[in-house]
Parts: sequence; structure tokens; C-alpha cells
Amino acid sequence: MMLRDRQLLLPVKPGFIVMTLVAAFLLDMGLSAWWAGNAAWRPDFTALVLAFWIVHQPTRVGIGAAFFLGLFTDVHVSALLGQHALAYTVMAYLAVMMHRRVLWFSVRAQVLQVLPLFLVAWVISLTVRLAMGDAFPDPTYLLSPVLQALAWPLVSELMLAPQRRAPDPDENRPL
Repeated sequence: MMLRDRQLLLPVKPGFIVMTLVAAFLLDMGLSAWWAGNAAWRPDFTALVLAFWIVHQPTRVGIGAAFFLGLFTDVHVSALLGQHALAYTVMAYLAVMMHRRVLWFSVRAQVLQVLPLFLVAWVISLTVRLAMGDAFPDPTYLLSPVLQALAWPLVSELMLAPQRRAPDPDENRPL
């Protein structure tokens, strides 16, 4: 059964994927320098954009990209080397496994589909932190994956905007 509100998209350019991943990483770096950047509730935009591209382009962005972005994040936030790499890799694996199912839902319904991805990455990161002797963070730390999932529709609109076709006035062509 095809959904009627779906629109054909142009192919995504690989340079655009790389640019958005770098921009998300730089946004995370910039926010960490800001006063609320180290707040426990701050969403991880690198994980959000990474999950988006893995769901939409699993043959171009995959587990290897997640691993390296996780290592870069570990170095940036001075975390245990491999903490975010493990979390991003598991999140990427789960995203590849469920990418076809997620795309059948509307963008708003996809929020509930991707929330477990962000929760799994959050739990892995928290488990590694607790295993290394860190104190349990405050309860607002749980807001991070929820805010990431709530930002999914906005990120979807921004990332898919360059791929949308202009409306075709020709009534004789169906595409």
C-alpha cells in the first residue's frame, strides 16, 4: 500500500551528506562551548543527523561512519575513548536493521520509531560512564534522547529539502 502524501525525491549528493555530518559535529562542538552546552539535557546532534542518514541512506552512511564519528566525539568531549563510538555503532546497527520499517511511517510517527535508537545509545553511554566510576547524572539527563527524537521531524525537513522536486505543471507526466 503506497502512501499518497509521499513525494519522489532527487538523489542525495554524497557531499551534502558529509557536509551535514560535519555541520552537526561542529554544532555539538559549538554548543559545548556555550553555557548550556554541557547541560545533561542537551541533545546529541551528531547522533541525530547520523541516525537520519543511516535510516535514509544506509548504503552510503553506515556503521563505519558511526564508529569514526563516535571516536571524534569521544576526543571532543574528553570521554573514555570508545564510549560514544560503541554507542553510535550499536545505534547505527539498529538503524540499519529497521530503516525500511521507519520509512513507512509519516515523519511525525517516525519519532516513536527512532526514540528507541537514541535511548539505546543513551543507555550504552550511561553504562560505560557508570562502569568507569562516574556518579549517576541528574534526572534531566534522560531528556537528551527524548529531545533528539522530538527534533526528528525538523531535521527530516531540513535534510530532505534539497532533494525535493519542484512541482511539475505538466499534467501528462505522472512523475
